[in-house]
Amino acid sequence: MDLAYYPGCSLKQSSSLYDLQNRLVLEKLGIHLKELEDWNCCGATSAGKTDDFLAIAMPARNIGIACASGLKELVIPCSACYSRTLVAQNYLEANEALKEKINSGLSKKIEGPVKISSILEVLLERLRSGVIGETAIRKPSLLKPVCYYGCMMTRFPFEVPVPDNVENPQGMDLLLDAIGLHPIDWNYKTHCCGASAAVNDPETAMALMAKIMKDAFSRGANCLVTTCPMCQLNLDAHQNTLLKDMGATERLPVLFITEVLGMAMNFSVEALQIDRHFIDATGLFMEFEELGAEKKS
Repeated sequence: MDLAYYPGCSLKQSSSLYDLQNRLVLEKLGIHLKELEDWNCCGATSAGKTDDFLAIAMPARNIGIACASGLKELVIPCSACYSRTLVAQNYLEANEALKEKINSGLSKKIEGPVKISSILEVLLERLRSGVIGETAIRKPSLLKPVCYYGCMMTRFPFEVPVPDNVENPQGMDLLLDAIGLHPIDWNYKTHCCGASAAVNDPETAMALMAKIMKDAFSRGANCLVTTCPMCQLNLDAHQNTLLKDMGATERLPVLFITEVLGMAMNFSVEALQIDRHFIDATGLFMEFEELGAEKKS
């Protein structure tokens, strides 16, 4: 199965391990990612703050490239890129004049339907088809995770066709349940981590992250699992400073969903580059339980 693939800027820089993990895990699940040729930045949160036209035109160009690829589905792992692209697509469908204006400047036009999918949509389809059950052969038995979805997967400026419950999303919870892990229920699964405010308004971002960490600690979690590279970077890179100010001594690794699934599929810590986190996560992957005799390799 071939899918068009938009990694976005973060997955080529600070979160390059997430790009690698997506390719390894999805290939294991029978999905061949075809990276868009000559893709550009989607604008993320910055374009929307400075120029309404660019906020639509930047992801629109990538949609045009996806249309020209001949593939019917575009998977976007980054939550911000997914949100920005999905919103742009729906805005263009509702505004034919703007679509024509943008298309006039594109060499690859927005023509024909392309489904914009998050990484969770793709993984959940593999779960429903039974493929994840066949490839996941072990459970990281030390993990006590909370699933952190953040705000970009759940908050949109208008109604868009997302498959999950935006008030209480369940995608990651279902995936972890399927490999024998039972995520801890908590109150902060959709709260904002501060995103880029960590750069220009660190006091606000730290206050937001403190609330998230306090609730995770209070529930007895020993890690957070996410799909968003910005959320992962913020909570991972700033955690030592944040928890020092809180007087906490314990640290919680912040994992991508692909790391947990990858380890369940028998990839190694080194192959998935789990040792690259600021907060060491390798200790959580020291013990495993087999997921049934029929799945032994």
